[in-house]
Amino acid sequence: MYNMGVDVGSVSTNIVLLDNNLRVIEKLYLRTKGKPIKAVQQGFKILSEKYDSKQIKSVGTTGSGRHMASFLIGADIVKNEITAHAVAALEIDKEVSTILEIGGQDSKIILLKNGIVTDFAMNTVCAAGTGSFLDRQAERLEIPIESFGEYALRSKAPVRIAGRCAVFAESDMIHKQQLGYKEEDIIGGLCEALVRNYLSNVGKGKDIRSKIFFQGGVAANKGIKAAFEKAIGAEVCIPEHYDVMGAIGSAILAKEDLTRKERTNFKGFEIATNDFMPKNIECNGCGNNCEVIAIKDGEKTVGCFGDRCGKWSNEMVI
Repeated sequence: MYNMGVDVGSVSTNIVLLDNNLRVIEKLYLRTKGKPIKAVQQGFKILSEKYDSKQIKSVGTTGSGRHMASFLIGADIVKNEITAHAVAALEIDKEVSTILEIGGQDSKIILLKNGIVTDFAMNTVCAAGTGSFLDRQAERLEIPIESFGEYALRSKAPVRIAGRCAVFAESDMIHKQQLGYKEEDIIGGLCEALVRNYLSNVGKGKDIRSKIFFQGGVAANKGIKAAFEKAIGAEVCIPEHYDVMGAIGSAILAKEDLTRKERTNFKGFEIATNDFMPKNIECNGCGNNCEVIAIKDGEKTVGCFGDRCGKWSNEMVI
């Protein structure tokens, strides 16, 4: 029997299966590509070839698309990314005090004390502090993003790049290229620029204490890890499953929640073949004029979300 966690983000959709001892048995890291429903269905199709729906005893969802995913798959619990990442980190090491998390489109910092989240901050508006910033520069330099870390570590004298804004950083990088700086020094400078941006925005005013975990897809970049350690002056640890920690946390929370109910709400891997379609509804019930998203499976409404008062999401009636 397995506990499933699903993390639907703007860049990636991650699915994990944990056994009863909370060990990762299966993990999928899929590109969302602007189609979260299709990404979830793709993951379920892959899992259906190896597992039976009856083997899933609990399901949790997290990420920006957590509510949508919960309706699709029949989640037992829905939690935000802060809680999910913290729970996953604490399962690995109870002494974790700071979590640095950088994904493709956003970044966050989570501070913990005695196993409890005491503070956090998120950045969802500036690309300069996210993985998309590095992806774009890797494309411009015609260097695989997977090689960025190795290039950065080879740098002996990283060039200072203006990292306060992604647009200015790109212009500055081009200028440094024209001046003839080595690629590894430019890449090392880009890594340091991202870390400076992160610490001056997301981490501004935060008491960053050891033990420090670095999570999210960008944690694969050794150059960013080295830049963080240089800037903070402390060791930064990268957990084994750094790229799917949100999904792991949601799976753990789902397992804990199962003790309060008799059976899971999981609808089964069969939903991989369903023809789901989102439908926009503008609610005129009050001055909020909420844009409600209804998930339709043929003529049937699977669920609604996006309303502020719960009129649609609670009733699920169209």
